Amino acid sequence: MSNRPKPRRIGHVVLNVRDLRKSVEFYTKMVGLEVSDYIEDQMAFLRCSADHHDLALAQIPPGHPLHEHTYRPGRPGLEHFSYQLGSLEEIEAAAKYLQEHEVPIVRGVGKHGPGENLFLVFEDPDGNYCEFYAEMVQVTPEQPHTPRVWPNDIHAFDQWEFRRFVVPPPDWGPAKTD
Repeated sequence: MSNRPKPRRIGHVVLNVRDLRKSVEFYTKMVGLEVSDYIEDQMAFLRCSADHHDLALAQIPPGHPLHEHTYRPGRPGLEHFSYQLGSLEEIEAAAKYLQEHEVPIVRGVGKHGPGENLFLVFEDPDGNYCEFYAEMVQVTPEQPHTPRVWPNDIHAFDQWEFRRFVVPPPDWGPAKTD
């Protein structure tokens, strides 16, 4: 059996939101975050550190109930939280470890467009989505970043087009994750 993963720190959080514009305004004006990038009118990536994003916001379709007791894609609230690993090799080893322990893997291994981070998303015992990520773009005075709007396409979701996924890829549709 493989060695268990060794996260370096907790990373970003992704929230599903009812009104992306209003949420971006709140997190920039009230909390003081800066916008890094958008995926059209579907996602916003915000930061308060050198990481490309500490918080991502994902627009959900209108009409979803405000309160539900367990996670289901598309409802308001937490989409996933993340832990940083050191490399692609560590993420691939983590995928093997999770599979050996029959932990459900949701998506990955892949590489997002915005932030260019590697990702592997899996479920905890309560069905919460947790992500291992690595190699996120760093924004510093020496490495400034100009926000851009990414098209809502497969390359924003996975630049590798599911070639490294360890589970069947989703039916491709609009990007819904960080």
